[in-house]
Amino acid sequence: MSDNSLRLVWVYPDLLSTYGDQGNALVVERRARQRGLDVQRVDVRSDQPIPTSGDIYLIGGGEDRPQRLAAERLLRDGGLERAVSNGAIVFSVCAGYQILGNEFVNDMGERQEGLGLLDVVTVRGEGERCVGDVLADIDPRLNLPQLTGFENHQGVTHLGPTARPFARVSMGRGNGTGDGTEGAYNDTVFGTYMHGPVMARNPQIADLLLKLALDVNALPPIDDRWYEALRAERIASATQPA
Repeated sequence: MSDNSLRLVWVYPDLLSTYGDQGNALVVERRARQRGLDVQRVDVRSDQPIPTSGDIYLIGGGEDRPQRLAAERLLRDGGLERAVSNGAIVFSVCAGYQILGNEFVNDMGERQEGLGLLDVVTVRGEGERCVGDVLADIDPRLNLPQLTGFENHQGVTHLGPTARPFARVSMGRGNGTGDGTEGAYNDTVFGTYMHGPVMARNPQIADLLLKLALDVNALPPIDDRWYEALRAERIASATQPA
């Protein structure tokens, strides 16, 4: 990317955009523009090829059948893998997170091949569905504050040796494995189960992606009062006694 431009790709909004996940694209775009960046946002539907020249790719959640269709089309297309090999950043949520892994269980109860961009495997959980508020402490290497979000998934995601936990939950189920892990990441590829949309609740994640795309350690400050008020309200709500 050039010093003052950013290409933001929202992947398959017609299949993967539940629980307001498209809000993540809106937040990244706005926070980039507030810092004077020229943002080109590209919404790529599932019948269109994935461009390989994007800087940041965002993928949302979806129901079981759309998830299977999205995985099949992304595998056939190959553009997202090529973009990552070119240094692109990818942030995925829920079904999108599972798709980026090695495999998941699809709507027909079959093992479905994923893109292999994250070393994770997702199986169908046998217990109660993971639903509710999430509070999590992010990996200290990423230098972000406590995360707040909402999860709704049946999948249980196991991390392989090359995947790091994105965070560890203090409230909620996260990956559903019982070890407290939430999401995963590896270099510039990230996955989480947190909706919300997660970047409206945690704009620092959007800033992390921007810093990676710009290859800088810091960004110019902007007015965060609205975001911080939302974060504080959601954290307070999650921690109040029932």
